[in-house]
Amino acid sequence: MASNPVFDRIEKESRQGYAGFGRGGAPTQPTAGRAATDGMSSQQLQDLYNQPAAGPVQTKRLTIDDVVMKTLGLFAIVLIFGAVGWQLSPTYGIGIWGVGLVGILGLGLVIAFKKTISVPLILAYAVFEGLFVGAISESYSTYFDRATDTPIFQGIVAQAVLATLSVFAGMLLAYKTGIIKVTEKFRRIVTMAVVGYAIFALINLVYALVSGNSFGIGGSGPLGIGISLFAIGLASAMLALDFDSIDRAIAAGAPEKYSWLLAHGLIVTLVWLYLEILRLLGRLRN
Repeated sequence: MASNPVFDRIEKESRQGYAGFGRGGAPTQPTAGRAATDGMSSQQLQDLYNQPAAGPVQTKRLTIDDVVMKTLGLFAIVLIFGAVGWQLSPTYGIGIWGVGLVGILGLGLVIAFKKTISVPLILAYAVFEGLFVGAISESYSTYFDRATDTPIFQGIVAQAVLATLSVFAGMLLAYKTGIIKVTEKFRRIVTMAVVGYAIFALINLVYALVSGNSFGIGGSGPLGIGISLFAIGLASAMLALDFDSIDRAIAAGAPEKYSWLLAHGLIVTLVWLYLEILRLLGRLRN
């Protein structure tokens, strides 16, 4: 899967073999396996044969529980440091989200191109991501809610969180029921669109900083709203790709360590979706 760095790495290892097995499921060291049973009595061999087959947990292969637990752990880190970013934002302003942005851009590239999975880097990414999201959220809340004395649980941030969770649940249901099918063509189209939008987002960020328009190209007019709707649709489609990558990694018998990378990808997509929804709500209110 050249279009998906995470699954490309998993698929490459599946061709080499997991858990001591090579292509075709044959043991990579058959002589060692025979040596281990040499000297056993017929009863011992029978008892060994009657034992239940090792499951994914025993062979340290990826399970859905692994991905769920890692995702919840990374989500908790984002929330904790999001609260920190929220508290520091009024004092340090743009400095907090600037540090967070530089951190996630730098670490994101390292994680994507690093040949081995580094859990500390993934955890550090979640920290910077939380700082960035917290600072941005506080800025939106200050601009749109505090001026009108809107309670925080009814404000723009709460609405964005609720909308994000609703989209996530809807996409998961659509994927599991087969309403959305992730084909190779679908994956290629979404991946190319994401790359194109990432380039546009960087250009838009520079434009926003230079022009002083916080929403960048399109502002809060119809063009800006259209851009936000497109980005939300793209992030939603990316969720389907994340779900499919998780299912395929489990089916391929990927090592348990890939749960960190898959959880990281899912959190990144969720945060992106949240930020795009937050921006859309801001444009509509503005």
